[in-house]
Amino acid sequence: MTGPLTNQAHRVPVDDPLPEYPRPQLTRPDWADLNGIWDFAVTSRDAGQPATFGERIRVPFVPESALSGIQRKITQNDKLWYKRTFTVPSGWSGRHIQLNFGASDWETTVWVNGRQAGDAHRGGYDSFSYDITSLLNGGTNTIVISVYDPTETGGQAIGKQRIQDVTPHPGKSIVYTASSGIWQTVWLEPTAPAHITRLDMVPRLEDNTLRVTVRGAGGADGTGVKVTVSSGGTAVGSATGTVGDELSVPVPNARLWTPEDPFLYDVTAELTGGAGADKVGGYTGMRSIALKDVGGVRRPVLNGNFVFQTGTLDQGYWPDGIYTAPTDEALKYDLQKHKDLGSNMVRKHIKVEPQRWFYWADRLGLLVWQDMPSMDSGKTPDSAARAQWESEYRAIIDQHRSSPSLIQWVDQNEGWGQYDQARIADMVKAYDPSRLVDNMSGVNCCAAKDGGNGDVIDNHNYVGPGNTPTEPVRASVLGEYGGLGYRVPGHEWYPGGGFSYEDQPTTAALNDRLVGLLDGIRENTMPAGGLSASVYTQITDVENEANGLMSYDRQVVKVDQARVRAANQALIAASRSVGAAVKLPVGQNVSIRVTTPGYTDRYIRHYDGLGFTEVVDAASGDLLKKDATWTVRQGLANKLCYSFESRNYPGEYLRHREFRVRREAGDNSTGYKEDATWCPVQGSGGVRMSAANFPGQYLRHINAELWLAQSGGGHAWDNPASFTEDTTWAIEPPWAP
Repeated sequence: MTGPLTNQAHRVPVDDPLPEYPRPQLTRPDWADLNGIWDFAVTSRDAGQPATFGERIRVPFVPESALSGIQRKITQNDKLWYKRTFTVPSGWSGRHIQLNFGASDWETTVWVNGRQAGDAHRGGYDSFSYDITSLLNGGTNTIVISVYDPTETGGQAIGKQRIQDVTPHPGKSIVYTASSGIWQTVWLEPTAPAHITRLDMVPRLEDNTLRVTVRGAGGADGTGVKVTVSSGGTAVGSATGTVGDELSVPVPNARLWTPEDPFLYDVTAELTGGAGADKVGGYTGMRSIALKDVGGVRRPVLNGNFVFQTGTLDQGYWPDGIYTAPTDEALKYDLQKHKDLGSNMVRKHIKVEPQRWFYWADRLGLLVWQDMPSMDSGKTPDSAARAQWESEYRAIIDQHRSSPSLIQWVDQNEGWGQYDQARIADMVKAYDPSRLVDNMSGVNCCAAKDGGNGDVIDNHNYVGPGNTPTEPVRASVLGEYGGLGYRVPGHEWYPGGGFSYEDQPTTAALNDRLVGLLDGIRENTMPAGGLSASVYTQITDVENEANGLMSYDRQVVKVDQARVRAANQALIAASRSVGAAVKLPVGQNVSIRVTTPGYTDRYIRHYDGLGFTEVVDAASGDLLKKDATWTVRQGLANKLCYSFESRNYPGEYLRHREFRVRREAGDNSTGYKEDATWCPVQGSGGVRMSAANFPGQYLRHINAELWLAQSGGGHAWDNPASFTEDTTWAIEPPWAP
């Protein structure tokens, strides 16, 4: 094996990798793990089962990965073959045997003792099972599995997978090595003939109940069922009904699930048809997610309260396992690092993790945005691809719909494989009305089209953070920003090949820049611009992307963990008491006065198209008074903010360009509108106005000139001396009516 390994790699058992029970939301005491060493072969795409299997592979690591023992590129011309034997434990006699797959990418066909087990399964991210009872021989049984994965040459969901060299290589790419074949746990499980297949659980805080629909197979529909919710071994409520119908289980005085207190109740469901009836365990968290007007701004509310969601983009790649974490500890580690860094959310980016990832998010307390993996960004999907994608999306929703951490589905990303955005958002909302829906993340990017519906409007801004325009119905969120880069020698995927959206020369610079972005959101974008959530790119480096808070091998946390944690926690704390945005008199003329002691007789005026401050009083000439008068307009780029139109040059606005603030006519471009939009926050003795597209940078006077400035920045106008006073303004009656 070659290439860097994560700090968990040495703990991977050769014969028994990922031995943990793979399905925490639906548990049974008896099961048999089939992970480990299988016989393996690769044939041409259309070939039948090979006569010999000449290689060995460690399941569930994909053949492109180092941990599989293969580490070879797989193309659309290949078919993967797996083979192993097993015996059914004697204690399982008389029960049905289920063969379960966490996930296998993409078309998977299974034979047991030479006979095919059901239809081939198509999909790379959803779990699937076969009842193989009738195929067993009572002794040593043989499983053969074939998998065909065309990756981007097909039409299916692939996320960021692309066929490429499997060992480190140069190339500034935001797509990564493909993961073909089995990539999640394979396992056997005995069940009763009529058995439970899923618990669909929706907490309802308004009446202190957990609504549970028990799903079943093998003739279980209509069978009696009892569901019990307990805490610490003590039942708090139960209900009886039938499989397929919604039960209402009382949960009195519920302890609510939050990121700060991710309390989980235990849940059991048992069929009541007689001796030997099926019984399963699970868990739930009592929480709600919805939208509400908070201080005149549409915002997401958790348990009825607005809390700013701050987290990172999480691609879910590892240098040694690619799509598959080397250990359960590694799977947990990335989520724990979000918590250590002060985040309360994570966006799982166009990949769906195993159920144990959701278990750790539920238990650690992280709000999850779950992307549906996209189809190839370079294609318009045909009708067959669309039908497959939507079918797999519904299966993924079913698989994870009971996870309390999962609060939002993200349908599409930056227009990759986009189609029918509005219809899909409506479909997802109808299929799972208990969560928020983002119809398109990055509607301002890459020819993406906004469906106009769903619960949020989602912009991407690099480096940003910028802002997302507010709307009356949807909450404004920032689906991606940041991408600050720092390469760590000795911890690079391809040494010298990493790239970012903005390289930082030192870790000190990285920390200052990142904390500055978070502080800008706290001070400006959240209270003044109406932003409700932000997703920083990203938690780790990935292949040749060097913009992670950690190195790709997870051995180096690049940032000052305590400092970043404090900035995130300050942002979250500020959101709990955010009030109404500062209001200015739209449509009225005003003059804008300096509040810096010793200069309070000066006002903002324009002169030869540039912004200055100048003393204005009753004796001043009419032209100066007009130059120092501005008409307040609704923000050109954000209706929650403001733009200032010149009194004597209608159509020309106060805007920043190359840091200098000037009066210029608009060209109707997005850039101009953002440059001419100012978001006010309350200051001491006045208001401070930050640029809508550069939160944390303020309208400042220095040496009588107007600049867009950031305290402690690298320019003369960023001088921190008297910075707060110089960026605080009094809105006064106009000098010229």
